[in-house]
Amino acid sequence: MRKAEPPVDSGVPTKTSFWDDRVQVSRKDAARAHVGMGLVWTWACLLSEPWVERAPRRVVHALLRGGSKALLRHLGVRLDVHGAEHIARGQRYVVVSLHEGLVDVPALLHLPLPLRFVARDELFGWPLLGAALKRTKQIEVRPEDGARAYRTLLRHARDVFAEGESVAIFAQGTILGLESDFQGGAFHLARALDKPILPVALSGSHRVWEHPYTPTVRYGERVSVRVLPPISVEDVRGVPLDELRVRTRRQLKAAALTVGGAAPRRFDPERDGWWDGYKYDIDPDFPDLFGRVRAHREGAPRETPAGPDGPAGHARARTDAHGRPRLRPHDVE
Repeated sequence: MRKAEPPVDSGVPTKTSFWDDRVQVSRKDAARAHVGMGLVWTWACLLSEPWVERAPRRVVHALLRGGSKALLRHLGVRLDVHGAEHIARGQRYVVVSLHEGLVDVPALLHLPLPLRFVARDELFGWPLLGAALKRTKQIEVRPEDGARAYRTLLRHARDVFAEGESVAIFAQGTILGLESDFQGGAFHLARALDKPILPVALSGSHRVWEHPYTPTVRYGERVSVRVLPPISVEDVRGVPLDELRVRTRRQLKAAALTVGGAAPRRFDPERDGWWDGYKYDIDPDFPDLFGRVRAHREGAPRETPAGPDGPAGHARARTDAHGRPRLRPHDVE
């Protein structure tokens, strides 16, 4: 019997790259992706125009929602939304959502709710995206500023609520995975401004584009959005804030793990890297990973922040081949 010959490398690339290799698609999806990049570029250019800043908010929301629907339709995202009946017409909320990637924003914009998002300052420096964030008046914060960042959030959120909109916060502050802990800012904000909390379990979006872990964009993925019953103003006032944070965290993660929904992203430091030097917390409800991360940090060198670049333990440069800052898990917020 003749021995099978090894496959011959034809020299033809199996993937097509865009945006300085941040985005890759399979060759069969290349033409489709060119259309998609044109759609994103056109949408971002439109939202970056100076007139957007002066436009009525209903016009801005129509642009955001329309562009989001067009993008998800192009990507073939199978979006299933459950629990939208929990959203009261005209009510303003602090929306607390799980977080897996940039696709979370267009997914949440499908909710029947005018939303303004809280985003890290790094994103406001990105070409086109940063201008669009500024023109559409999203809320810029720098979490490293601590109390000053919270005061900035409080000031802007007060204005957002006065305009009849809700504030969306990704309480994990990172896209590492389901195991990342919740930060307390959203809960302090809800109490300070006397607003109910709308918990939203979002899962599956990481499969569409899992940057910075992989540049691959996948078409036809499923994304689940589960809106849980709101936490009343009375509970926001009366329940100790840390208890409220833990309770909401557990409810959302249980919903994300519900059979029948899209699978959430799970953090595996051996696969994803440890992200030494970047602040993130592991949910103590995942004791094995909590202990592993703590043990790693106790033994890890502290001089050079590093992140994943393929196999575990490989350091990732903080800039790409063109000298631009790489997007970190914390930046997609």
